[in-house]
Amino acid sequence: MADTKQDEKAERTAARLAKQISAFSKEHGGAEGQVAYIGERGARIVLVGEDGGWGDLVAPSVAVAEKAVEKAGITVHESFDGEFASKVTTGRYEWTRMAGIQVGGPKNG
Repeated sequence: MADTKQDEKAERTAARLAKQISAFSKEHGGAEGQVAYIGERGARIVLVGEDGGWGDLVAPSVAVAEKAVEKAGITVHESFDGEFASKVTTGRYEWTRMAGIQVGGPKNG
């Protein structure tokens, strides 16, 4: 019985994530993704839109993340590198945010 409830919860979570992925894809003229294991927290779904916009979602497990991207029907890459990574467009916010992490970099307030 407990397994059935967990399966149902995982299915609902995958459906909710798929809906968010589909909305992102629609907003950005299409999308591709990559699923990465992030330890106890689960899995990160990195999304890159056809327009260069990007974002991410966190799923409770790799299995749920994989089910979500499958339901959303997007192309999924094994890794976040090469041609896929080069599609990401970054702006001033990202560059100042990344620089702010470095010692002596500008602060983001």
